[in-house]
Amino acid sequence: MTADPGRAKRPVSAALAGPYGHPFHPILVTVPIGAWVASVVFDLASHVAGDPDALAYGARWLIAIGVLGALAAATVGFLDFLAIPAGTPAFRIGLTHLSLNLAVTVAFALDFWWRGTPDGAVPIGPLVLSIVALATLSVSGYLGGKLAYRYGIRVADESTQAEGFRR
Repeated sequence: MTADPGRAKRPVSAALAGPYGHPFHPILVTVPIGAWVASVVFDLASHVAGDPDALAYGARWLIAIGVLGALAAATVGFLDFLAIPAGTPAFRIGLTHLSLNLAVTVAFALDFWWRGTPDGAVPIGPLVLSIVALATLSVSGYLGGKLAYRYGIRVADESTQAEGFRR
């Protein structure tokens, strides 16, 4: 028996997760991704720049912005996940994507706490944690792309997409 693929294209709540064919999750994930990538750049720069305290301080707050952004992205992403039929490959990939993102968010929250008040360049421990978390986020992002581009989760069907190519 095949699950209805159209079910995963429709939002559980259009008001909360975005209308058909235009989900909110993809735009919200840009906040934590951008903040966390920038935080690692600041971390690395704190080891070579003239004012490591300022860069370490900036990295710490970029991590906090990323965690808050991840919570917003996770909220609407979870609504999208609920639309995927259980027992399907898309559901398993969605569950892995969700789990990895949860682990990454927890890792960055711990990283924020571990850093404390900046005093010089970012210590190696938090720096390594950030890099590992960012690598894990990359794997999870790949899986999220597979959900959208391979399985069409929350993507409009082809007949709707064709409207954009009519003259």
